[in-house]
Amino acid sequence: MASTQVKILVPGNHLMAGLLGQRDEFLRQVEAAFGSDTHILVRGNEITIDGPDADRAGKLFEEMVLLLERGHALDAANVGRTIDMVKADERPSEVLTAEVLRASKGRTVRPKTSGQKRYTDAIGANTITFGIGPAGTGKSYLAVALAVQALQAKQVSRIILTRPAVEAGERLGFLPGDLMAKVDPYLRPLYDALTDMVEPEGMARLLDRGLVEVAPLAFMRGRTLNNSFIILDEAQNTTPEQMKMFLTRIGFGSKAVVTGDVTQIDIAGGRSGLLGLEEVLGAIDGISFVRLTGRDVVRHRIVQDIVDAYERAGQA
Repeated sequence: MASTQVKILVPGNHLMAGLLGQRDEFLRQVEAAFGSDTHILVRGNEITIDGPDADRAGKLFEEMVLLLERGHALDAANVGRTIDMVKADERPSEVLTAEVLRASKGRTVRPKTSGQKRYTDAIGANTITFGIGPAGTGKSYLAVALAVQALQAKQVSRIILTRPAVEAGERLGFLPGDLMAKVDPYLRPLYDALTDMVEPEGMARLLDRGLVEVAPLAFMRGRTLNNSFIILDEAQNTTPEQMKMFLTRIGFGSKAVVTGDVTQIDIAGGRSGLLGLEEVLGAIDGISFVRLTGRDVVRHRIVQDIVDAYERAGQA
């Protein structure tokens, strides 16, 4: 591959510290990503890049500058994701600055990978969206954020969170306490995500006013869910019959998100209602299937490495 030279002029010295990182840690991260054949020289606010990958490295710095100009602080994790996106010919400045929800205490929920951006875009554009992928890809968290956003914008009148309680065989009557106490162990991840976005006091008010309903999947039978944002989590643990039952509950003015990880099927016999569903429903207008991968894992880096290792070993 022919060697080229690219010069990037950073608009203002005030951006250089955020661009290069403390003690040039981000600069070293970029150098490591593009290898010893790519040479990067920084003088003042000018960056000169030589090597066979100079064009892509130059695009990376341009994208990082755009992120800084839009108020997006860089850290080692999102610099790593930015590198991955540029190498895949994607635009980090379009992905990482997209706002899903302004949550409690002024925090902003945003997609952190291009796969997450595709997922949030699909939810906005479709009546039913299936988010399928491994742990740590933000499937449930982003769905809850979009549900809160839709409720705040009065696009729906309530949020319904549901999940199959496979560990109890849906026989919740054997557990102590009222309904909330019985389903709490199964719906806790969704409940925690919601509490993270609206604060505990706000969550209590939403529950008291019936604006948020938390219930096991078995309680959806026989209902028609109108003007609702419905999230079915852990859908790999539904049976085909339960999945059909759930999908046919959706009424007018409603939106549904179905999340699952087909590598973690816990139901007896492995007859998951999520397996093979794209072949059955994929051609229907208003239904979208988004597949997230190890590249979309946003937990500790080791989680992504574990997911990737299982995929390489064919044990996913």
